Amino acid sequence: MPIDSALSAVLGSVNVPPELIASYDPLAGGTYNTVTRVGLTDGREWVVKTPPPATAGSHLGYERDLLVNEVAFYTAAAGLAEETAVPRVVHSGLDPAAPEGAYVIMTACPGRPWHEVTDTMADGEEQRLRGDLGRAVGRLHTAPAPGGFGYPSAALAPLAPTWRRAFTTMTDAVLADALTYTARLPRAAPDIRGLLGAASYVLDDVTRPALVHFDLWQGNILVAGEPGARRIGGIIDGERMFWGDPAADFVSLALFGDIEEDKDFLAGYASAAGGPVEFDDSLRLRLALYRSYLYLIMLVETVPRKTAGADLEWTWTEVAPRLEAALGEVESALRARG
Repeated sequence: MPIDSALSAVLGSVNVPPELIASYDPLAGGTYNTVTRVGLTDGREWVVKTPPPATAGSHLGYERDLLVNEVAFYTAAAGLAEETAVPRVVHSGLDPAAPEGAYVIMTACPGRPWHEVTDTMADGEEQRLRGDLGRAVGRLHTAPAPGGFGYPSAALAPLAPTWRRAFTTMTDAVLADALTYTARLPRAAPDIRGLLGAASYVLDDVTRPALVHFDLWQGNILVAGEPGARRIGGIIDGERMFWGDPAADFVSLALFGDIEEDKDFLAGYASAAGGPVEFDDSLRLRLALYRSYLYLIMLVETVPRKTAGADLEWTWTEVAPRLEAALGEVESALRARG
């Protein structure tokens, strides 16, 4: 079976010749790395990820060496209970200069993306699954952490001793990308930088780094089983993870929504994370900062991704107002502080 040369090189580097490959299927949905599901003749199912060639185009600053982050995420989660439902790293090579390039091979998780099965769930099933997801994310947030904050890849900087320093580096980087790519934003990048910096004092309330996935939208949560007996099949695509405030995961878990209203998720989360989440002034301001960061990424990345037409219009009409709202929350918190 003829396969892509890059995929063939990766599999060959781990002693899997073409005759052991029963099937291979490119997977859609990702926005950066190339992802392929590979079935072997002995029944094993793998997912192979490789980054785009260095000549393939531009990217955001934090996206350099994303596979380092992905391996770090699955490695940190490997020691937790199976209920976390994350892939296991089978092989990885993280040197882009190697003959086969950088890659990660992981076990394939069962199921389909959550949003693809929502319409076929049995009564009460989605609420039960939100509780299960809460428990899984709560467990992930208890993973042993290193002594610093930020991206394991060190794409922006080495791990920082404080969350404030790490997050400031992260937001500064995406705003620098906005200037580099002349990205359309609802406010000038220097004004956004000043506002986020003025509120960064609240980040000092976070003293222990946690394993943060930061891309937990429904496309990265697999649901397995038949209606009425479904379960969380996998939490995938950990490439955008960082060590930081566990509350940062609440943003993508309620993308364009409010996690405070998701009582089923929060109940499951509390049972695994050591107690209920307290939505005090500190947490609400931090969530506004994390929403600002995520929405900035979503707006700025449209330029190097060459997003166009209806997709570009959707991003501007859906994301830009939410960025403005998050920045407004930050301003309100600063005014209340005096």
